[in-house]
Amino acid sequence: MAGAPSGLMKNKLEAYKCCSNDVIHFKLVRSKKDVENEDIAFRPDMTHQLFGDHESIFGYRDLHLDLFYTAGALITYLKIKYLDKVTPEKFDGISADDVEKPIAEMMPPGYLTNIDDFVSSLEKEHLFRPPGEKVNSYQIHKDNCERTFEVFKASVLSPGFKNYHERLQTFLLFFIDAASYIDIDDDRWTFYLLFEKYQQNGCVCYAVVGYMTVYNYYAYLEKIRPRISQVLILPPFQKLGHGAKLLQTFYNDTYERPEVLDITVEDPSENFQRLRDFVDVRNCMKLSSYKRENLSSGFCEKMSTEARTKLKLSKRQARRCYEILRLKSVNIHDEDEFRAYRLDVKKRLNLPFHCVY
Repeated sequence: MAGAPSGLMKNKLEAYKCCSNDVIHFKLVRSKKDVENEDIAFRPDMTHQLFGDHESIFGYRDLHLDLFYTAGALITYLKIKYLDKVTPEKFDGISADDVEKPIAEMMPPGYLTNIDDFVSSLEKEHLFRPPGEKVNSYQIHKDNCERTFEVFKASVLSPGFKNYHERLQTFLLFFIDAASYIDIDDDRWTFYLLFEKYQQNGCVCYAVVGYMTVYNYYAYLEKIRPRISQVLILPPFQKLGHGAKLLQTFYNDTYERPEVLDITVEDPSENFQRLRDFVDVRNCMKLSSYKRENLSSGFCEKMSTEARTKLKLSKRQARRCYEILRLKSVNIHDEDEFRAYRLDVKKRLNLPFHCVY
């Protein structure tokens, strides 16, 4: 085909291809020393929404793309580095991919490209305060250190929240599959923001840990049905129990609200479904209808009603929690007991296929 690169040229160009997941490096920067600290860097889980399904970038050798955020206010710095670049003059009319364009399109205006300006912005980090109202606080002990975390509830009307959310939501495209930016002007959205509270140079500072978005759907007659849309805990804070804490904070906020019918989740991933099951089962264990002695009798309306009125769980999720707890209580070495459990689950699976004539 005319214009196609020769075999020799193709081999030469292979050195200018890279995986976009490998070349992007994030940092949540708290102080000047963090800028050079590679131990705090983390990579994206995915980049297909920016660089295509193959998640590849062409045209650069030893490409390194830095995306640094100040830990609290999320002032952003972008730096693109490489040893060599494909140009039409050197490579028979072939051009390199535009790396900065897809990143610039997903970020709000005003990101920095000068490292000195970024370092200067760190001097104001102690002035940052999370938007919204504090609704929970807890401590985690790790490595002989007690760390404090706080959850804030915000809406689109919370002072300073809209601008902050524009910077915060940029993480979604890198860590939640098929994520998209939401309509921030819709006042039916509620946000739960999680921060670490820490001391630096004698000042109280905050570092973002993650957040959750909830959309309040209308439910007949005068009810609402909150739907969890996105939940993100950033990689430096994962596997510490923050997801469960954030979800339980949201639950606690809904339990005393009579207008809430039940809680749903929008297309949950496998990881989130496991998290949801863990929190819901832990809560159901406190209900009288879910006591061990009641489980062998099968799922009943009393379980569904109590789970809905006290925990705002849908009937489907209430049944799911029942099956998990019953399996936990079953002696799998007792053939009759284990068979009874399997038949109970099979009955539920077959129910949609029963025809009524």
